Amino acid sequence: MKNIFRYLVVSLSFFLLSCTKVVDVDLETAEPKLVIDASIDWVKGTTGNEQKIKLSTTTGYYSPKFPTVSGADITITNSANTVFSFIENPGTGEYVCSNFHPVTGENYTLKVALNGETYTATETCIGVPSIENNIAQNNSGGFGGDELEITYYYKDNGNQDNYYLHRILSPVSVFPEYKAKDDKDSQGNLMREFFSDKDLKAGDTINIRLYGISRRYYDYFRKLLAASGAGNGPFQTIPGSVRGNIINQTHFANFAYGYFRLSEVDVKDFLCE
Repeated sequence: MKNIFRYLVVSLSFFLLSCTKVVDVDLETAEPKLVIDASIDWVKGTTGNEQKIKLSTTTGYYSPKFPTVSGADITITNSANTVFSFIENPGTGEYVCSNFHPVTGENYTLKVALNGETYTATETCIGVPSIENNIAQNNSGGFGGDELEITYYYKDNGNQDNYYLHRILSPVSVFPEYKAKDDKDSQGNLMREFFSDKDLKAGDTINIRLYGISRRYYDYFRKLLAASGAGNGPFQTIPGSVRGNIINQTHFANFAYGYFRLSEVDVKDFLCE
């Protein structure tokens, strides 16, 4: 009886697949809104002086690209009123600064002037602990015990509340995997994180990036992950309901999507054996 049931399920699946037809739904497209990708990443062991900010707009659901935005005047100012200017590579929507000076615990203010409107945001540069060198590999990991799994560690600072962003990219991943974590239950402890995939094999290199983030960005990113489905990469689309910390000082209602974040980042590559 079990075999008959299995046969019926498989037959029905083939029938449903044979009837599948791709239908493009005619969706209404909202007016484009500005998207400001102002993620300042200071990788440990570097000066962090080269930074980039990207401007684009939202677009239609079926559009494969986000239109870039040129002609903006972008600066970041620290608490000592030192101004760092971001200059556009012409026509790319990418604005570059080559003399930025990141300092953990320092407050910075972003200013974007575009088409007669001014957008601002203020954030603190957040430090991060180093990823320990003792990354462990388990060839019988994962929920089913049949995946290659790695475990890595980092020491939390017990003198303050900390928030972390994990980004893991492997050769078998279509998009990086992201996780936002806090130290609520691990204050001051050696924290650990797992990553596994059934398609990982010996010779594959896994890239691990650990970011220090603020509480505000932690809350924002968790909403972003939930809105995007988490498993497909949070930056593939910009969910309309998730707004960041960037404020339009000229016309408040005409807000921009995106977030101004400054993070120290530790990076480790692990070669699977």
